Amino acid sequence: MTTGKRCMPKKNEAGTATNTEYLDIVDENGQPTGEIVSRGEAHRDGIRHRTAHVWVVRGSDRGFDILLQKRSMEKESFPGLFDTSSAGHIPAGEEPLASAIRELSEELGIEAAKKELKYAGTFSIQYEKMFHGRLFKDNEVTTVFVYSRPVDIGALILQASEVDAVRWFDLNEVWAEIQHSRERFCVPAAGLKVLKEYLKGMS
Repeated sequence: MTTGKRCMPKKNEAGTATNTEYLDIVDENGQPTGEIVSRGEAHRDGIRHRTAHVWVVRGSDRGFDILLQKRSMEKESFPGLFDTSSAGHIPAGEEPLASAIRELSEELGIEAAKKELKYAGTFSIQYEKMFHGRLFKDNEVTTVFVYSRPVDIGALILQASEVDAVRWFDLNEVWAEIQHSRERFCVPAAGLKVLKEYLKGMS
């Protein structure tokens, strides 16, 4: 853990810059405390940090569909499961909206303008789970955005290291399934609830 907001490359013993990712440590309301932590330390020790989630949605005869990404088998958590459309850690010193726009571009190839991402709310995540034989501790405050512009999933450019595939799902069917099974989906229930509340105002 260090103080300060800047995300600086860390050097190894040979003096070569590494790709260590630094995150703001935040309070329970998601406000930065002025200290930063590496992503590895955050998940090793369960230190609270920020993430940004984007739900890509479209209207349907049944209500709304949500675009979910199938996580790469190389992901450190929930490999191979369907997750939020786009999500990522917010680097130290960056704001949630900027992070959400960047992640949407990197993971799905969607170039969104600031005005096209609508703020839906926030929620917290906290759990401990084993992945790849290691204990993974998550402690996040997440900002949720919604993107409802038309999307042709056949034209998306997926980030191979992060996303294996994308698929549209009926929102209510996903919500119903995650109440009793987590075999296919790792979408956070609290995040999906924020989305459902937001969409009530759009219907």
